[in-house]
Amino acid sequence: MPASYPLKNMPWDGILVDDEGHERDIISRVSKIIEIIWKDRADAFEHDACKILGAKSLRDYFRKPSGFFAEHLKRYSKSRRQAPIYWPLSTASGSYTLWIYYHRLNAQMLHTALADFVDPKIKSVERDIAGLRERAGGGGSKVVELQDFVAELTEFRGDIERIIKLPWKPDLNDGVLITACPLWKLFRLPKWQKDLKTCWTELEHGDYDWAHLACAIWPGRVEDICKHDRSIAIAHGLENLCETKASEKIPKKSKKRVAAELDLEGGSE
Repeated sequence: MPASYPLKNMPWDGILVDDEGHERDIISRVSKIIEIIWKDRADAFEHDACKILGAKSLRDYFRKPSGFFAEHLKRYSKSRRQAPIYWPLSTASGSYTLWIYYHRLNAQMLHTALADFVDPKIKSVERDIAGLRERAGGGGSKVVELQDFVAELTEFRGDIERIIKLPWKPDLNDGVLITACPLWKLFRLPKWQKDLKTCWTELEHGDYDWAHLACAIWPGRVEDICKHDRSIAIAHGLENLCETKASEKIPKKSKKRVAAELDLEGGSE
């Protein structure tokens, strides 16, 4: 990036977090952009924006499932296609959320989320609990509140770890719905969670064995299907497993299509 670029420390791994005070806090990043664009009018703009959005604050707007993500999902959906590119993965109460950028997905992203965000957060809260116990004699409502938060974070961590072990190997060619469906429990918008859960059930039942994710999670099942389904074998690069011979005759429609393609490419045959 050029030295003059106003935003520093870009999250190239595609992860931000709803965690006030964290260097990757999504609200701080949004506020910074507003400040760069609107300068001395930034506070007034942010106030007016929240008023229009019906939110108490930007954090309230991003944290509520019916806020930013619901609007984002609506804007990135057309007909039956739903393709949000910003994914909020949250604890049960929504008190802690990782924001994942779809186009940066890879098999290591959830490992990074645990190592760089969730695990340090759990340790930080546990230190706060220890400090409060020393100062307050071992009790207090704040300690109970933080203990509940640690329990929620630990459950969140366990859910992510289970997904990693499937194994979850995202491939953007599968599309957003299939790629996101193993994570259905971590989304808090009811409609989106329901759609993902349905897709996950169908994926488990073998409805999308052409998908790369299906092959990653159930390789044996997919390989068996490749033996008698050439199209799925081709999709996974496993034509060598297919026991069904390719048809030697090309259907009339295919001939016309080939001819058209050759014509467009300047072919002579």
